[in-house]
Amino acid sequence: MTHRTCHEWGRVTVTPDGDKGGFTRAQADALLAAARAHPKGGREGTDILADHHRHLSARQVVGVLSAGGASLEILPKVDPQAPGETDRTVRSRLIHMLDVALGLDLAAGQAASLARQDETLLDVLIRLFADQLLGEVRKGLPRLYRERDDDLPALRGRLDVVRQFTIHAVRPDRLACRFDSLESDTPLMRVMKACVVMLTRHARHFETRRRLEELRFVLSDIPDVPVARLPWDAVRIDRSNRRWRSLFALAQRFLRRDWQAAHHHAVAPEGMTLLFPMNDLFEAYVAARLRVALAGRDVEVVEQGGLRHCLGEWRDDEDCAGGLFQTRPDILLRRGNRVLAVLDTKWKKLGDPADPKQGVGQGDVYQMMAYARLYRCPRLVLLYPAVPGEGSGTRRRFGIDGGRERLSIATLDIGCSETVIADLAALSANECFD
Repeated sequence: MTHRTCHEWGRVTVTPDGDKGGFTRAQADALLAAARAHPKGGREGTDILADHHRHLSARQVVGVLSAGGASLEILPKVDPQAPGETDRTVRSRLIHMLDVALGLDLAAGQAASLARQDETLLDVLIRLFADQLLGEVRKGLPRLYRERDDDLPALRGRLDVVRQFTIHAVRPDRLACRFDSLESDTPLMRVMKACVVMLTRHARHFETRRRLEELRFVLSDIPDVPVARLPWDAVRIDRSNRRWRSLFALAQRFLRRDWQAAHHHAVAPEGMTLLFPMNDLFEAYVAARLRVALAGRDVEVVEQGGLRHCLGEWRDDEDCAGGLFQTRPDILLRRGNRVLAVLDTKWKKLGDPADPKQGVGQGDVYQMMAYARLYRCPRLVLLYPAVPGEGSGTRRRFGIDGGRERLSIATLDIGCSETVIADLAALSANECFD
């Protein structure tokens, strides 16, 4: 398999022989087909990958596309030219963000170690999944009681009277039994088995394949079910099997091709896609870390909430009740019914600090002004990723003409995961609370 790595908005060459660090035309077409089949691919898959004949260009998504004997790894881009920003460093940071944002509960030390080796994002996630699953199955498979009917020489459970005196009326040596059997063939384990089978086709390293083969042997009593027919809705995570929660979440990411769209169950007929829009991922990561940073302060962190409408019917001498143009702020900080602050995350590099506008888009400013009015909120924050090494902080504070609302432009250094929670706690104290 031919593997290549690029960054968001980066390009990979397409040549007749796949030389110069690129793909052949056949491989490029297979990757483009996988992008078109993805529910987040947009028109002709161009929201993920665009074809320029002599090269492919990535969009603002990260992850892995694999199809037709080729795989493309797309890594985040803030400032790849910054010192120390190697592919291994960026990959390790991405895995940490995925772990936090999606609640995958990965082994942090092992993930960082694997990410710094010569392994792709897909290799690392497959290895982590295989190791965690192997550890759980060695402790014992979760089991459920299932009702069974069988013809046995001795009574087990209760007698099926109707079947006994019709089918076995002349067979006294056979008893029609109906009983409950404790079995490991559950909807959850069928998902796990399907995931193991699928990942076996994509694992590249010998040790990872060995673990997956061991898992296939341990799960040999679980029937193989096509991915399109997996019983997703029948899976129940409760107190009896909650240690499987993170494994089930990771299996969903492997087997489904969606990002926060649980209604879409299809998968590509060939290859696999494991893709994440960076704007969504950055927002989910910040929200998850904010919940930790603000724990114990009686502040609720709400993602994609609010849902107030901008416009409604005009009536004389009445306040308008909005019904059109619904808003969904990225993050609200709320205490009771009062919105303390609105945070909008932007996955892009800020402009020159000497620029009076700080490189902030005019449309983003209009959006925040609307939030201030709709949510009656005096504290607004536009949060960007910091250039690696620059650290977190507030770039500038603006006031909104004619009022007391404050719009802060701030950055968060996600490259230093050990300080992100403290940085967000400080940012909240300085910019979000009166």
